Amino acid sequence: MVSISGEEIEEAIGWRHHLHQHPELGFEEHETSAFIATRLAQWGYKIHTGYGKTGIVGTLSKGSSQRAIGIRADIDALPIAEQSGVSHASRTPGKMHACGHDGHISMALAAARAASRSEFDGTVHFVFQPAEENEGGGRAMVEDGLFRDLPMDRIFGLHNWPALELGKLVARDDRMMAAFGTFEIKVTGRGSHGAMPHEGADPIVAASQIVSALQAIASRNVSPLESAVVSVTQIHGGDAWNVIPEEVVIKGTTRWFEETIGAKIKDRISVIANNVAASFECSASLDYLSRYPATINDPESARIVRQSAASLSEIEIVDAQPSMAAEDFAFMLREKPGCYFWLGAKKEGRNPGLHSSFFDFNDQLLPLGARMWLALIDSQLPKAG
Repeated sequence: MVSISGEEIEEAIGWRHHLHQHPELGFEEHETSAFIATRLAQWGYKIHTGYGKTGIVGTLSKGSSQRAIGIRADIDALPIAEQSGVSHASRTPGKMHACGHDGHISMALAAARAASRSEFDGTVHFVFQPAEENEGGGRAMVEDGLFRDLPMDRIFGLHNWPALELGKLVARDDRMMAAFGTFEIKVTGRGSHGAMPHEGADPIVAASQIVSALQAIASRNVSPLESAVVSVTQIHGGDAWNVIPEEVVIKGTTRWFEETIGAKIKDRISVIANNVAASFECSASLDYLSRYPATINDPESARIVRQSAASLSEIEIVDAQPSMAAEDFAFMLREKPGCYFWLGAKKEGRNPGLHSSFFDFNDQLLPLGARMWLALIDSQLPKAG
């Protein structure tokens, strides 16, 4: 496997810090994409644009083999005000790389640079995907013809995982991340003076009972052997101390693995909201969106990841339970065999989790991730003879 020098790793860390200082939200990653494309072009990669608006794919072919793999890195930031206090903190108020995508980009770029001087046989596509955070950039790239225009045998994606010790790797044969949906329930009643509640129909009381009743979906409508989450995360209603409002809005998220469970959750939310609201002389309307499918690995692709990782002394293969968080790499796995895996990124001392305003990618992981990508390229595109 081609080596990566210490100077190259330091430069890649510099890229990561630059990207961290200049975060861009989903489908707005214009400067980030230009940063990526400039470097890939310098190393001889053919640049493809037009996938998922701001997505970038760098393609490099060597030898005569028709084999091809994809390596995906997400590139968007989050609408969070950074409080990490690091010297390379975000310079854009209200936006930050709170999930480590700046690190994912830099790991992939470091691997792409090294791969440009390696002797593999086949084609590697480095897929830099926009809008992973809630906006479905993976789906957009697929719909724009990513796999139609750039055939791949398999595709791989990784995520830094602060809950795991540095260098530990999890690549499950099946479930990795849950499917997710969002819901908004509008509860409408009849407003009244707070001192005369009997003259109205109180949507706040109705909404409170709906929130409580929704908790029974996972505990009473889904088998204990299956996984399901229904979480209310917002309630909005009223703007005066002494006025019962006309309307209350409840918002939240749902998670599941089996599609039948996802359908059951949606149905039960609707039934509960409407019937509970009616019992308080109110009405309810539901706006429900199924956002991402579950991230399910292809077993053979997961075996390939574990086998490649076993060739690296710095990485330890472990097992872990799947996460109820969601990931839009799922859309790519619906189209192509592949594997999504976690690389442990735990820091000594304070170790903020993903999406924390205090989070900053662990730079110690960068060389491990880059070498992991190179090991996969060596495994899947070996030079003949």
